[in-house]
Amino acid sequence: MSFDFSEYDQLSFDHPAEGVLRITLNRPERLNALDSEGHRQLTEIWRAVDKDQSISAVIIRGAGRGFSAGGDFEMIEELIEDFDARARLWRETRDLVYNIINCGKPIVSAIHGPAVGAGLVAALLADISIATPNAKIVDGHTRLGVAAGDHAAIIWPLLCGMARAKYHLLLCEPMTGERAAEVGLVSLCVDEADLEAKSIEIASRLAGGAPNAIRWTKYAMNNWLRMAGPSFDVSTALEMLGFTGPEVVEGLASHREKRAPVFSPNSPL
Repeated sequence: MSFDFSEYDQLSFDHPAEGVLRITLNRPERLNALDSEGHRQLTEIWRAVDKDQSISAVIIRGAGRGFSAGGDFEMIEELIEDFDARARLWRETRDLVYNIINCGKPIVSAIHGPAVGAGLVAALLADISIATPNAKIVDGHTRLGVAAGDHAAIIWPLLCGMARAKYHLLLCEPMTGERAAEVGLVSLCVDEADLEAKSIEIASRLAGGAPNAIRWTKYAMNNWLRMAGPSFDVSTALEMLGFTGPEVVEGLASHREKRAPVFSPNSPL
């Protein structure tokens, strides 16, 4: 079974090696920021990949100057204003994470430049993640004024430890690709000139390996992530709750006006 590439117009596809599908986030003019349709496509593609018997391994990367700048402002505004949009995104956010976890094919991410938002979900949930020294990994949720949902609660503490995870998630502290490799947030760091070749090399080795052994190993190891599912589900629900409140309005305005946000210190919690 193969899938219809034309359904995914914000992604592009090629086959850099036998059995390897390379998926490129392809809105370089927006630094690959995902709008509502792009978020849906990135969510659904993993189910299609899982069913396609011609694919043995996958590479995910971003076109142009970076991996992904996250969600665009228009999508955030829609989430603030529309309950149905929040409900839809809550389901998609959940499905994006679990679709990647449950995709039987091994996934390699090639990360350069900014890596934020839904793109970062795919980058860090990949089975083998490769970053360049200039990669800038940041979870910007609390800077926007919402809880760190997406993927953070399910995988950051497991990869780099709870103390580092809280430091970077609560403060939205950026991490370079070099530092991410040092603390275990990504698998390895290579020079930008070597990123494409290294990702193809690793994906080719995976595609040429014993398929059942590799896929069953991935399935078993991902049970660590499935056990963190309740924490993840709470984080995404609280993120959506945040889109109904005043903090995200200030957070979005500060991004648009290129200034620091000014949040009220008062909270009912």
